[in-house]
Amino acid sequence: MALTQRFSTKRGYVITGLGIGQILSWGSTFYLLAVLAGPIAADTGWSTSLVVAGVSVGLVIAGLGSPRVGTLVAGNHGRTVLIGSALLLTLGLTVLGLAPNQWWYLGAWVILGLGMSGGLYSGAFAVLGHTYGASARSAITLLTLFGGFASSICWPLSTLLVNEMGWRGTALIYAGAHLLVTAPLYALTIPRQPHSSTHDHELNGPSSNVHRSVAPRWPLVVLVATISTLGTSIAALMSMHMFTLLAGIGIAGTAAVVLAATIGPSQVGARFIELVIGRKHHPLWTLLTASLAMAIAIGFLGLGILAPAILVIVYGVGIGLSSIANGTVPLALFGQEHYARIMGRIALPSLLAQAAAPIIGSVLIHNLGHQNTLIVLGLVALLAFALALWLMLLHGGKQKTTDTSTKPAESSLNAFPS
Repeated sequence: MALTQRFSTKRGYVITGLGIGQILSWGSTFYLLAVLAGPIAADTGWSTSLVVAGVSVGLVIAGLGSPRVGTLVAGNHGRTVLIGSALLLTLGLTVLGLAPNQWWYLGAWVILGLGMSGGLYSGAFAVLGHTYGASARSAITLLTLFGGFASSICWPLSTLLVNEMGWRGTALIYAGAHLLVTAPLYALTIPRQPHSSTHDHELNGPSSNVHRSVAPRWPLVVLVATISTLGTSIAALMSMHMFTLLAGIGIAGTAAVVLAATIGPSQVGARFIELVIGRKHHPLWTLLTASLAMAIAIGFLGLGILAPAILVIVYGVGIGLSSIANGTVPLALFGQEHYARIMGRIALPSLLAQAAAPIIGSVLIHNLGHQNTLIVLGLVALLAFALALWLMLLHGGKQKTTDTSTKPAESSLNAFPS
């Protein structure tokens, strides 16, 4: 017990524990089938579309469960939620590895979806925001730095494991990792209770100031949720169809692989810069930058303006900043008290949209072609930018906040966190 209390009171241990958990959670769920789909279909004879549908099933279940996760975190059960998510991922991956038929396979993704509802970004952000309040911004940014390495680490690892142990063995190895690594890390590092205002003051120095939250205006929550959903659905669609879209504009084979490989370093680099300079500006500026970068990159790819290499890097910057904004903007606008519940509700449409993204992408490409699909996605990203600009204007965009002095929005729509 004393050891647990020691680790869970140090922010570095908390973020590291969550970060390692994020790498394993994303790598063994959302990114898993990028490597395993082919071997599963070849071994079982199941259709590739059915195999890939597993991720969509998981995302739907995760979305439906996210509001409950937010409520539990708000009730000081964040540590239990995270440990439970690791155990559910353990069970789901075990069922996946042993699945004798397609029904057991899809059932495994239902269990994995329950684990994903608390184990991916939205659950982790909710725990950090509820635990550290106004000072959680840098912690959220650091966590996304860990998450940015999920595919870079787990795709090669999954490939190695599949070659050595097959897809079933790979799923079982990941199950063991969650049981022996993720769950104990959460138990050891995650605080049982949120930090008090006094502790935050001691943690961040005399400039720290944790404020009492006020009741959020739900139309404003809906606006934030809409912007988040547009951004995450675009990113999911691009991720699923990246090589098809690149091939459609004349970039295929090794060139496409090399180009796509720049996305990961671009998002990590953007997150690192945000970590360094983020305290100098309000999170809404991060949101505006992210949505504009995505709009320019995707739209210009479709229009054939600028070099594709530059645009793909800009796109990586956009999605890298977007994941940070999705966690920090609600915290800045609505405050610590309401943050966990609001994050759970924002995650619902976002995860459902990500589940539908592969199908929507296929329909768009089939009916509009590759270039026009990119143009449409660019316009959707531009819509997200316009909505983010509206949100900024509602709150008067001239004032700034810092990581340690961010206030929640006042009840008036004309107020801006300062």
